[in-house]
Amino acid sequence: NILTVCFSVGYSAVALNHVIDFKEKKQEIIKPVSPSELFPSLPIVQGTSKRIKVLTRLTLIVSDPSHCNLLRSTSANIRLYDIIAVFPKTEKLFHIACTTLDVDLVCINVTEKLPFYFRRPPVNMAIDRGIYFELLYTPAIKDSTMRRYTISNAISLMQICKGKNVVISSAAERPLELRGPYDVANLGLLFGLSESEAKAAVSTNCRATMLHGETRKSACGVVYTVKKPRKVEEEETAVPACKKAKTQA
Repeated sequence: NILTVCFSVGYSAVALNHVIDFKEKKQEIIKPVSPSELFPSLPIVQGTSKRIKVLTRLTLIVSDPSHCNLLRSTSANIRLYDIIAVFPKTEKLFHIACTTLDVDLVCINVTEKLPFYFRRPPVNMAIDRGIYFELLYTPAIKDSTMRRYTISNAISLMQICKGKNVVISSAAERPLELRGPYDVANLGLLFGLSESEAKAAVSTNCRATMLHGETRKSACGVVYTVKKPRKVEEEETAVPACKKAKTQA
């Protein structure tokens, strides 16, 4: 039913989320269920001839640094998920998630007041590494108190990241909790995003997160070269003496 609503309002990709909370009980990361087993025939996206894309996502709720060791290890089951997200509960874990963990999304708590303040160095490091920050809009629909926390925590994040690398998701468990892409973009304006940033949070940034997950699964690293700008002193020494004398004259 949720997939039916998703394709009817214009979404072209949906991620099925598998949540693991280490605080509740000892849990193991299992293999993701193939979407073809759950849905024999996927619906076609409205206005196109393409079928909706169903991804698998793993979200780890970490409240202790030891929980991050599972992400650092090369687990075969982790590599099977299309998107890896981490939900840090403390400032130290948020710093670790932004700077060292090999993940695609860092989830921001929107159901209660944050126990820490966002700092610029880890946020900038996450942006440089291609990691995106996720905000959920479903809690803001359910309750007025959580709506206040959602807007407050989102604005605190926007003051640091300046609207960069933000993804707005639903985490919907019922069809009634879903909203269309344009409605979600309008909610982004309440979160402190500009119009272009709010549209990117439900379109291009989501696609970039998917590509980041594909890169994480298929490549260990990327090497690129940058042309180093020459200093003025090096340019002067490289000029022949005869030309240099004419220029000075």
